[in-house]
Amino acid sequence: MEQIIIHGSGSELQGVGRLADGRAVFVPGALPGEKINIEITKSADRFCEGRLVEIIEPSPRRVQPDCSHAGICGGCQARHMDYAFSLEQKRQKVYDALKRIGGVEDPTVFDTIGCEDPNHTRNKAEYPIAEAGGKMVIGAYAGNSHRVIPLENCLLQNKESLKALKWFSENLNRLPGAKHLKFLVTRVNREGEMLVTLSGDAPILTEAKKIGEALKKAAPSVKSLFFCQLNRRFAHALDGKCTHLDGLATLSDVLLGLKFELAPQAFFQINPVQTEKLYTKALEAAGLTEGRKGRVLDAYCGAGTITLSAARHADYAVGIEIVAPAIENAKRNAAANGLAKNTRFICADAAKEIPRLISTGERFDAAILDPPRKGADEALLTSLIKSKVPVISYVSCNPATLARDVKILTAGGYHLEWAQPVDMFPGTSHVETSACLKR
Repeated sequence: MEQIIIHGSGSELQGVGRLADGRAVFVPGALPGEKINIEITKSADRFCEGRLVEIIEPSPRRVQPDCSHAGICGGCQARHMDYAFSLEQKRQKVYDALKRIGGVEDPTVFDTIGCEDPNHTRNKAEYPIAEAGGKMVIGAYAGNSHRVIPLENCLLQNKESLKALKWFSENLNRLPGAKHLKFLVTRVNREGEMLVTLSGDAPILTEAKKIGEALKKAAPSVKSLFFCQLNRRFAHALDGKCTHLDGLATLSDVLLGLKFELAPQAFFQINPVQTEKLYTKALEAAGLTEGRKGRVLDAYCGAGTITLSAARHADYAVGIEIVAPAIENAKRNAAANGLAKNTRFICADAAKEIPRLISTGERFDAAILDPPRKGADEALLTSLIKSKVPVISYVSCNPATLARDVKILTAGGYHLEWAQPVDMFPGTSHVETSACLKR
């Protein structure tokens, strides 16, 4: 047993303290300022990991978690701190990354934009299904594992989604083909309509359709049903071929006044209210405010959500995406919103396509980046630097890779103007950021 004082927070909002020998120790569930007893669970030369055993002097920012699964389920890391403090910690996380990794001296990082109501914010859920104790269970993964713990409620998920979860929890072991089910995936739009995908390791399409018919009686909000046959063991929830079984072929949703058609595997931000705040800041970073026109490049456009939002304020917007189905979806979304004339979508590797566009005489007033968690490809950043586009609006879900890429862009002649954290995932350690860089 070791007694320590927590002096800060790590990247996952775990407490950070120091042992008597000077090594840093990371303790999930501990808050800055607390005196605690811990048990060392992992020891290395420069750092350790510990388990919180006893709180001797609690932080005034500590609260009783409002979820009975807190500390067991791996979904949330911040239920033990008051919400305002979690927003402060997320701002600090972005600031520290930009300073330590990005090399930006005293970066301008605004206060985190929080949720008016931090509960039931997500429009998409993936509930894993597995055998445990001789029966099938559905719920969530325990922290740092693939062990499924049963759930009937979750404060993160949409209430319509929870109706489907509850029905599965009560009926799973009586369902046809249940032993082959691996995930229940739900997506709910702003009208409360739900698209359901059942994922399994065998072609149980007939059984899946029967399950869907029974589910619709308990949850009439189900408007679309798909089955996804997973292509490997331990696959992600939608990593396979999706087959439409019943109802609507796509689910419509609205973002910043634009309509989007969503298939099961389409990327769409999972917190619509906060997404609008994030994208508004991204458009502001790109100089696309009311009355401002120009030519915009979106280098990771996906299904075109940011591209089309930009196109409403720009003379011309080009979206580049390497995934072909996403590009086709983007083109359909452009046509549906009357924006086909001033948008262009290209299926290509943006790092290779941008130099080609520049060589043909294309010029852009701003570039928007919304890369995956691993950050932008260095070759893409190099191509943007060579293009000398005056403004880069960078949307990030990972402060560490944002900071890494800011460092590359800074070396190429850009300056970080500001960064705006947005709490897209309340209750967790994750934070989205909109950043503005100019030459």
